[in-house]
Amino acid sequence: MEASKEIKDVEMEVVKSPEEEQKELLNLLLADIKQNVINLEKAVNTIENRFITRVLRTFPSIRRRLTDVALAKIINIHESESMELDQELNDKNKTKAYLPEVETYLLLLVLIYLHDKKEYEKGAELSSNYIDRVISFNRRTMDMLAAKFYFYYSRFFELTNRLSSIRTKLLAAQRTTALRHDSESQATILNLLLRNYLHYNLVEQADKLVLKTTFPEEASNNQFARYMLYLGRIKAIQLDYTSANRYLLQAIRKAPQTSKTVGFLQAANKLSIIVQILMGEIPAKSLFKQPELKKSLEPYFHITQAVRVGDLTKFKETLNKYTPVFRADNTYTLILRLRHNVIKTGIRMISLSYSRISLRDICHKLQLDSEEDAEYIIAKAIRDGVIDATINHEEGYMKSKEIVDIYSTNEPQEAFNECITFCLNLRNESVKAMRFPSNAYRKELASAKEIDDEERKLAKEIEDGELDDDSMDDDY
Repeated sequence: MEASKEIKDVEMEVVKSPEEEQKELLNLLLADIKQNVINLEKAVNTIENRFITRVLRTFPSIRRRLTDVALAKIINIHESESMELDQELNDKNKTKAYLPEVETYLLLLVLIYLHDKKEYEKGAELSSNYIDRVISFNRRTMDMLAAKFYFYYSRFFELTNRLSSIRTKLLAAQRTTALRHDSESQATILNLLLRNYLHYNLVEQADKLVLKTTFPEEASNNQFARYMLYLGRIKAIQLDYTSANRYLLQAIRKAPQTSKTVGFLQAANKLSIIVQILMGEIPAKSLFKQPELKKSLEPYFHITQAVRVGDLTKFKETLNKYTPVFRADNTYTLILRLRHNVIKTGIRMISLSYSRISLRDICHKLQLDSEEDAEYIIAKAIRDGVIDATINHEEGYMKSKEIVDIYSTNEPQEAFNECITFCLNLRNESVKAMRFPSNAYRKELASAKEIDDEERKLAKEIEDGELDDDSMDDDY
């Protein structure tokens, strides 16, 4: 009985009230933010970006626990410490030592809090008041923090439907970051400008921006994946489906395969599926069965089925059913181009099934308006190499030729060459992406130099006759 009472007493001591738990969580959050401030000060003193990276990695965990009470408390603490530091410096007749990195970090916390609370107007006002100050800082330790700020600056104006009003400011910031060789901010702003242009369907301006700018090689992998996605969309709208497919595949492969990037992967795969169909290819069925993509790709799966069998009726039904989805994904105009692909697929299946068929029957099967339309579409399919057939205009029928063995053509060689080119490009990109620890080679050089000196000393002793047979025997 006494032992059970002791256990109950211990359990009663462990239980805490909700107020105490809230206070403990608040203290833990403040401790994490203060540690990040210390890391920022270390980054400034040592000019090491790894401390900045360490701070940025804590954003997701801090974001989930962020409250208005915590923000007010940490800002008050920072302001009081800054005032005390200013007073000490004024007493010593020194210049003001104020870290813009800490100021920008606290501002980012406030912007993230406003974004999560859907206070978009306040966030847009706060970021617009601070944008000129961020641009004025020419410090390498500010690069990654500034890039983060530019993202939220554009995001707030996008959510308030005022994205076009910041285009001039972003262009000025892009020029400034390019002159300062700020790779991270430059890549971020370039992606924001492309998103800005594509949001208003200004494809020509986006293409000109791509032609007149260079994406920095030192940029992060995430920014490169976004850049590839925007390039893929631009090329797809410009009918350059081969380049669009290459860019979209790079975007999908470069993107992190985590639960946090599901939205990006869904958008990239949706566009990639449409581009593949426009190229005359059918996406693999396994793509539509992935758990994180299955629900979002369902409309595109039905479109793919309609194109695969060449069923124009099913294609129209699917298009009418999922029109709001396609418009929200900005793929509606591209899907409208698939009608011709559906017809070409139907013609190819007809040419494989019939050695001879009248244009009237083709018009009935494909639900075309007239025999003239059917004749024009068949002629274009023959010219594009979709089918191997001839048209008899006088009697009004299409006659298919015998099927040629594909291995007697150059198609296998072209496919093999495409695979080799892709592997070589992947190898070159992997070599460029390799990173080595700094100054690691100096240890190898030092050891090699010591061995070389010992060999030279030994050779000199042999030449001078200092090593006789007895000493050699003793060493042995």
